[in-house]
Amino acid sequence: METLVVELTHKNALRLLRDLEDMNIIKLHDSSESDSKKLSEKYRGVLSQEESQDLSKHIDEIRNEWRNI
Repeated sequence: METLVVELTHKNALRLLRDLEDMNIIKLHDSSESDSKKLSEKYRGVLSQEESQDLSKHIDEIRNEWRNI
């Protein structure tokens, strides 16, 4: 499956897209939903607690290396 961003240039385009959605050919996503979601909410739960701790430790190590340069 691919996700595309489409700019509607004709007043009937949205109606045609809704018809395609009704036929289960495409799925429409409201752009305001994805834009309003915070990144912290979007990625919450993607990493396990152990992975998150390892990542934080790694980031701290990298920051310390840069400070010592």
